Amino acid sequence: MDSTATDRFDASRFEASRNRLASLAYRLLGSAADAEDAVQDTFLHWQAADRQQIRVPEAWLTKVVTNLCLDRLRSAQARRERTAGAWLPEPLLDGDPMLGPADTFEQRESVSLAVLTLMERLSPLERAVYVLREAFSYSHAEIAGILDLTESASQQHLHRARRRITAARRGGGEVDLASARRIVEEFLAAATTGRTERLVALLTDDATAISDGAGLTERLLRYDTPQRVAAVARAGFKPTPAKRRLVGGTPAVHYAVVNGAPAILTVLGDQVVGSVTFDITGGKIAIVRGIAAPTRLARLTEAWRQHEPDTPLIAQW
Repeated sequence: MDSTATDRFDASRFEASRNRLASLAYRLLGSAADAEDAVQDTFLHWQAADRQQIRVPEAWLTKVVTNLCLDRLRSAQARRERTAGAWLPEPLLDGDPMLGPADTFEQRESVSLAVLTLMERLSPLERAVYVLREAFSYSHAEIAGILDLTESASQQHLHRARRRITAARRGGGEVDLASARRIVEEFLAAATTGRTERLVALLTDDATAISDGAGLTERLLRYDTPQRVAAVARAGFKPTPAKRRLVGGTPAVHYAVVNGAPAILTVLGDQVVGSVTFDITGGKIAIVRGIAAPTRLARLTEAWRQHEPDTPLIAQW
């Protein structure tokens, strides 16, 4: 095989792993844009390597992308961004290949916004072990080889990660999306018509809301009682001329599934200008997450443009 044919063959071997590498990097970093950068850097390492000496390309690529992600998580810039109180995971539309694998509950849960947020409490190594084990079913022997640690250390990191995530997680089990949609539609109807009592009734007693303030604030906005969440929802979902000017027109409001959870998307033309996701526990809404910063919605918008949406919940908001 000549060098050109070899390069094409090696490039095809990398492309066969691209989606898996991207989904691994997304779980580790919580950002689709950063995950894409990590995968591209992995490709550059692959091109520069003596590929004839790589016996198991999948294992080699997994090790490289994982350690590149760990370098990012440990960087001074990442620590500043993630400890400044202005970080939320980047939302992805149902069907995005970065959300795979999704065959088991553990795999689907590992990419939920709830767990991606909770993983911020873990050390980079704990996060890596948790993702490799829970989402990709690597053995502790394999994880030890990827992360250059002992099997015992891998087991300890996993134990600590599971304990911390379980202790902080609210609710459990998978939500029936048909029931969840009804709850979200009721929430939207109550919010747009100003029925505060109905909004409070749809929320758990310890409901919270988190918003990135459309990227206009340095820190996340947090609201931590059902009454405050209801008031913010009522104010936020009430359409006004000022809000239409802010988004540049009259958007539509659609129901969607984002990171496995029910969501409301505000869409102007073919651009997603806002995403509100809901964590539902026991038939009530426990957490509301609002994301409107354009940089966090870029990949979701790209997926939406290739998506065949349902009839909007509100055609002209």
